[in-house]
Amino acid sequence: SYLTGSNMIIFYEDRNFQGRSYECMSDCPNMSSYLSRCHSCRVESGCFVVYDRPNYMGNQYFMRRGEYADHTSFGISGSVQSCRLVPQHRGSYRMKIFERENFQGQSHELVDDCDSIVDRYQISDCQSCHIIDGHWLMFEQPHHRGRMLYLSPGEYRSIKDLGYRGMRISSVRRIVDSC
Repeated sequence: SYLTGSNMIIFYEDRNFQGRSYECMSDCPNMSSYLSRCHSCRVESGCFVVYDRPNYMGNQYFMRRGEYADHTSFGISGSVQSCRLVPQHRGSYRMKIFERENFQGQSHELVDDCDSIVDRYQISDCQSCHIIDGHWLMFEQPHHRGRMLYLSPGEYRSIKDLGYRGMRISSVRRIVDSC
């Protein structure tokens, strides 16, 4: 089940919360409709994923409650272009990962965080997955480092079609933050 409360992220055109601002309480596919650029933000409540390209594409960054005075401090070199609200999840977490695209090859079910898919399951890559319960972050490097992907419940036949060609998934983490 998903709980929705008062979720809000405020985007600012300039660093240090200066310039025009835009308050966002849900998904926004194109920030340029509201601001010419976004170089700082403040998460008042909830959790969000921000993207450096419109329509939830490009590099992704998970944002929890807090102040982000400079877009480069959370990894965005250009400007925040779109954002997605991460719904609050209560209950179990479950996903199934597959070694190859289209749910082929070795498969393993996860119910908790995994620091290293290679070490735990002896598979070299995760190219497709089925998110059964909960919201997850998948990372390029072990121990939840490097580029990341946000995945909500659903079937993902090809991880590389989600925006990162050539990205290998090495670790995964549940979004369990009290957003």
